[in-house]
Amino acid sequence: MQYAETSERLAHYRQQIAELRSKMRELQQYVEPEEVSDYEFSTTDGKVRLSELFGEKEYLFVIHNMGAGCRYCTLWADGFNGILPHIENRAAFAVASPDEPAAQQKFKAARGWRFRMVSYRDTGFARDMGYHSDNGSLPGVSVFRKRGQRIYRVSDANFQPGDDFCTIWHFFDLLPQGANDWQPQYKYQ
Repeated sequence: MQYAETSERLAHYRQQIAELRSKMRELQQYVEPEEVSDYEFSTTDGKVRLSELFGEKEYLFVIHNMGAGCRYCTLWADGFNGILPHIENRAAFAVASPDEPAAQQKFKAARGWRFRMVSYRDTGFARDMGYHSDNGSLPGVSVFRKRGQRIYRVSDANFQPGDDFCTIWHFFDLLPQGANDWQPQYKYQ
């Protein structure tokens, strides 16, 4: 297929994706919020409640991270680090994992991450949110809204290779062979 023809077809598909995202944003406005508990997390500074993670913001993004043992979760977190100031202009942001707080801080320092991290170890948070099962933790994001003393989950999404939450996949989509079985690493040669 000629370059110009392929480019035109791809532009058409991208427009369809943009229209679908518009429909998704519209539907999101009508979701019935789910009230959640004010979970308690562990940090290197002690305990912190979900309600405290909001700071002065109405909304809070909590990333469900599988911990330092997951290269994919590390890839997503590396990307969040770059857009953190933009996100925090609109909402609070934290990464939650099952790792112990000291291990989180060590890994965070090694990666140069600037976002807040909390440990949900020994809590029902990840399981209650649908991001932990008997098979282990799962990656994703939940968005919470604080109204007075109550906290509501207003949306969530799973993470997986190729999703909209990690831009590298979309860059690789522009290569003729796509990601071509590429796997993220903690370090590259």
